[in-house]
Amino acid sequence: MGDELRKTEKVAPPLKPHFVLVHGISGGGWCWYKIRSLMENSGFRVSCIDLKSAGIDQTDPDSLLSFDDYNKPLMNFMSSLPDDEQVILVGHSAGGLSVTQATHKFAKKICLAVYVAATMLKSGFLTDEDVKIGVPDLSEFGDVYELGFGLGPDQHPTSALVKQEFQRKIIYHLSPREDSTLAGMLLKPGPLKALLTARFTGDHNIDKVPRIYIKTAHDRVVKPEQQDAMIKRWPPSHVYVLDSDHSPFFSTPFLLFGFLLKALASFG
Repeated sequence: MGDELRKTEKVAPPLKPHFVLVHGISGGGWCWYKIRSLMENSGFRVSCIDLKSAGIDQTDPDSLLSFDDYNKPLMNFMSSLPDDEQVILVGHSAGGLSVTQATHKFAKKICLAVYVAATMLKSGFLTDEDVKIGVPDLSEFGDVYELGFGLGPDQHPTSALVKQEFQRKIIYHLSPREDSTLAGMLLKPGPLKALLTARFTGDHNIDKVPRIYIKTAHDRVVKPEQQDAMIKRWPPSHVYVLDSDHSPFFSTPFLLFGFLLKALASFG
């Protein structure tokens, strides 16, 4: 009789690991379509963030003058997560700045931060050295940018986009042609001025979050020597290396996915 009356409590199944993917300048959540497919087919939860003016967000990039404003979609997303949920935060290129800011504020909600060919500066752009190692220098390729001047032609540019004729050569030279074609149709001017205002106040909890850096050995945007300098300056828990261009989510998606799973198994 006691067995019949005994109530069994339903135990909720554990939540699947949740990856939050953040694009770089001019990109959008669409950049991750191959990685998202691989992850979801493997049972993971995935969120692809569109930062202000990127992807389907209609904000004018020339109107964005602060990094806080540009990164607000990610910060709002992190704020909305339950206090007991932790995510794996992945940033590509300038998306590394977004990841770092989120880690400063939401360290307890992040079990792992992954930088993919990304700007990894603990305090953002505080010094000339930060700019040297963290900002792409594409001058060797000539006049590659279409610039926007939202504050007037006599002021510093407020937005930038690599001209279409240079995109494959610089950003996607090892990627499938159809992916660089898709990117050429979807890339948008990025809020250059807003990105350069990225500065973060120190939070001792940020170093409690494990960090992984995934280097791209044939990168023409964030060059390998810049990646090495950032890694040396603020050493991550581990470094993985891909034989990839700047866009491994296109050029080496299966290997990138494998590294993300390896990182999760080791540190997540």
